[in-house]
Amino acid sequence: MGAKKGSKPSKTNGKAKPLHNGNGNGKHWNLRLYIAGDSPRSRTALANLKRLCEAQLAGKYEIEVIDLTKRPDLAKADQILAVPTLVRKVPEPMKRIIGDLSNADRALIALDMQSP
Repeated sequence: MGAKKGSKPSKTNGKAKPLHNGNGNGKHWNLRLYIAGDSPRSRTALANLKRLCEAQLAGKYEIEVIDLTKRPDLAKADQILAVPTLVRKVPEPMKRIIGDLSNADRALIALDMQSP
């Protein structure tokens, strides 16, 4: 299964699809959320990430959810040492946040996702 655009994250086999920004305004974001199974912490991280993205980047983001219990080999590429970990691939520079993103203000600052 490939990753989906918008607010519908999916588990992925590690192959990212090309990003397209349909409306031409602003940047399109590529975010990877590394989790370990269907744990409460993983679900919380995904829910918090979706909420932040919809509030700040509506229609301009793609979330890839990578379950390391199924694909542990993918942890090496982004040097994942703890889960959940969010990796902002695009826009560059790449950024990482470890945790469930429950502190929205901190996550927004760490990702440079503040509204203009």
